[in-house]
Amino acid sequence: MSSSKIPPLTYKVVAECSVSKARAGLMTLRHSEVRTPVFMPVGTQGTLKGILPDQLIELDCQILLGNTYHLGLRPGIETLQKAGGLHNFMGWPRAILTDSGGFQMVSLLQLAEIDERGVNFRSPFDQSECMLTPEHSMQIQNAIGADIMMQLDDVVKTTTTGPRVEEAMERTIRWVDRCISAHARNDDQSLFPIVQGGLDIPLRERCVFALMERQVRGFAVGGLSGGESKHDFWRMVDVCTDHLPKEKPRYLMGVGFAADLVVCVALGIDMFDCVFPTRTARFGCALVDGGQLNLKQQKYKNDMTPIDVDCGCNTCKRYTRSYLHHIATNENVSCSLLSIHNVAFQLRLMNSMREAIQRDEFPQFVRDFMDRHFVGEPIPTWIREALAAVNIELPEDAVQPTEEQEKRTEKSR
Repeated sequence: MSSSKIPPLTYKVVAECSVSKARAGLMTLRHSEVRTPVFMPVGTQGTLKGILPDQLIELDCQILLGNTYHLGLRPGIETLQKAGGLHNFMGWPRAILTDSGGFQMVSLLQLAEIDERGVNFRSPFDQSECMLTPEHSMQIQNAIGADIMMQLDDVVKTTTTGPRVEEAMERTIRWVDRCISAHARNDDQSLFPIVQGGLDIPLRERCVFALMERQVRGFAVGGLSGGESKHDFWRMVDVCTDHLPKEKPRYLMGVGFAADLVVCVALGIDMFDCVFPTRTARFGCALVDGGQLNLKQQKYKNDMTPIDVDCGCNTCKRYTRSYLHHIATNENVSCSLLSIHNVAFQLRLMNSMREAIQRDEFPQFVRDFMDRHFVGEPIPTWIREALAAVNIELPEDAVQPTEEQEKRTEKSR
């Protein structure tokens, strides 16, 4: 069969948790097979900070993320086309997902104006103006050649209320039709629409049902993990996965804290991305089941153990906490070594969840993980409520979390 006859994306659920909404799947793309649930490291400008493509392959990373807005500015469409797409340009042979550039409506709001045409940005580099329309977003992503690409959506801050939320949701639906019409490579790139609607359940449901009428190969849930309460966050995820089709992959954008990943897999999400693992590495922090180790702290000066004795990454096999403490305060190479470990941690967590789902032991995995993650402190109420909603009950803590502890865990995890 010729490659042109092979669908650019197929997805198969290979196992389902008999208790929760968690599932394990296999997504086959042009450049690689992706086992879900999956975490996608973020290479905003065609590279992960501190990690080479070969190192990502050694970690068995199957898919990573690039940023349309930034790649459209630098190196730009012409260079990407001459290179034959981002895969060739960055030397990455496996799958790539690109966002649409829409998130910059929030993160660069002071540089952007939004109307029905699209988003008019002023470049943070030279102050030149760029109109990012649904059509232009598709043009950039077609030049990038990502296996999965996102529609341009109208993004508002998660804490926004009032008519602007409904306006953004309705505009997102109108813009997906423009993206579908402008998409020039549907035979080898898959376009995902993005569910919006803020923290309003009826709006989220309206958006899901409208997007499901379009002929697409998967769906993203956007507009979350941006400052809203965790109690609102999990409810929006839950209502989306209640209605999204089971036979297509579900991608939750911008989520990467370990406890959030475990909860959202239980709620039925398949794909995640976040800059958190590499960003926290730049501050000298290593991810472990219990949260984070700040290796700049003096208590690690003479600690001759690895970050994690159960981790098989090169950083843990070769270097001690003491050495990493020594370089974390004054050497840039520490960012690379800690990024390798942190990405390895995220990928290993996803793999452990996938295996637990396949054994139909996911609820016990969740209970064991939460015991390790919140050792010595109460499990936050929002996690208990979210897991109970999908029939996973956690043992009671010896003491209940105080209001201050709830606020702290919402901000720090």
